Amino acid sequence: MTPGCETRLDTGLAALGVEVDATARERLLALLALLHKWNRAYNLTAVRDPEQMVTRHLLDSASIAAAVRGPTLLDVGAGAGLPGLVLAILDPRLAVTMLDGNGKKVRFQRQAVLELGLDNVTPVQARIETFEHDGFDQIVSRAFADLATFLTLTGPLLAEGGEWLAMKGRDVETELAALPSEVTLVENRRLTVPGDEAQRVLVRLRRS
Repeated sequence: MTPGCETRLDTGLAALGVEVDATARERLLALLALLHKWNRAYNLTAVRDPEQMVTRHLLDSASIAAAVRGPTLLDVGAGAGLPGLVLAILDPRLAVTMLDGNGKKVRFQRQAVLELGLDNVTPVQARIETFEHDGFDQIVSRAFADLATFLTLTGPLLAEGGEWLAMKGRDVETELAALPSEVTLVENRRLTVPGDEAQRVLVRLRRS
């Protein structure tokens, strides 16, 4: 990766207040290189430029790190492993499961786990409707579905006392107004991603 990518990553993480050690930094850059390489053949993401990948994938994923406590985290509709892979790199104590129905994207996830040496990540190829688990402490989505659909599909997978984390665009008020009464809004916070002017918010929800 170019020096510009490294600089953008370092300054962006610093602006987010996310501290990384040398191992995590190396893994983030290796993930970037792998994503760029696979994207040429498999079209994993519409973003082609590596420096834009830093901003729109790595830093965007890292922007919610402060809200992630785990210890178990499900990334629904994980696609190319975002934000799951980034969050797992930033906190090796997390046990991250990444769920997606797209075979080529899950193959990329598995390759990334292998090459980056991530023993705290489990990629799963399955539809959310058929996936079964005892319950996750947190469930995250990034551009997966509207809030109502997200809650309905993942409700059986949320552990007692768990939280939903939804990364959304700015127009989320209509979706929030339609939340069922048994769901409580914990936080609706604007996400500021260094280098990206698009408005993003993090919505944290719990069962009432």
